[in-house]
Amino acid sequence: MKATLLRWWDSDVGYSLRTSPMALVAAAVALVCVFCALFAPWVAPYNPFDLATLELSDARLPPAWSEHGSAKYLLGTDDQGRDILSALIYGARISLVVGIASVLLSVVVGVALGLLAGFTGGWIDGLLMRLCDVMLSFPAILVALLIAGVGRALLPNAHESLAFGVLIVSISLTGWVQYARTVRGSTLVERNKEYVQAARVTGVAPLTIMRRHVLPNVMGPVLVLATIQVATAIITEATLSFLGVGAPPTSPSLGTLIRVGNDYLFSGEWWITVFPGLMLVLIALSVNLLGDWLRDALNPRLR
Repeated sequence: MKATLLRWWDSDVGYSLRTSPMALVAAAVALVCVFCALFAPWVAPYNPFDLATLELSDARLPPAWSEHGSAKYLLGTDDQGRDILSALIYGARISLVVGIASVLLSVVVGVALGLLAGFTGGWIDGLLMRLCDVMLSFPAILVALLIAGVGRALLPNAHESLAFGVLIVSISLTGWVQYARTVRGSTLVERNKEYVQAARVTGVAPLTIMRRHVLPNVMGPVLVLATIQVATAIITEATLSFLGVGAPPTSPSLGTLIRVGNDYLFSGEWWITVFPGLMLVLIALSVNLLGDWLRDALNPRLR
């Protein structure tokens, strides 16, 4: 493992990361957010969703550096007395899990369909591309809102895991289209190259050619697109939660925290919604910057 990391650090991509201050800062911020999200029970000062530990007398306390703030709550509390800092850590974990899971599902579906369309061609290619055109004609947030809303309406008492599954599927329903079109375009180029023709002549099965030969050569753009789409998926999840059809109320994400704080924004309790909003912007910005760096690092023309 150590030798592999050292080899990657000395590669062209590793050198690009070392010489890009913006990418290093973005990677550090993203790693801190992921670390806090993964180890939230140990990193967070409190468990903000444990009803037994909430104190309504501490509700709507300002940040610790304010005049009426408390040293117990660094970023203040919300309307139920929950520690804002702890809520951000737990909320970021939910947003990251939903965002990454929805992108992984979109990648699996989009890459498989794009590879099939580009390699086989014919009516299969035409049918899948028309399906992509239909999906692109609908706004992604509208489709996600419809699916998540219908899922919540049909299964109002569903377990949290099922509710998160509906949310992930609703975000992935339109996300796979970009991967399918990207992989199809790359596959159309790769399928006519000599190594693919040689594999066909030697009798290798088409499925094996797609999996062993074509797929590794079309994954570069997919990795870049997936990195950027993680931020989009997180923002989509936050939007759905803000509208009330996202994460369950018992496990609020950053979007839910922003929606709760929005009711108190004009009454002076700005910290309830400002800090979750800043956390969402920080995560999305760091992931987008990493995606931009990865796009440049994997482009041989910019080396």
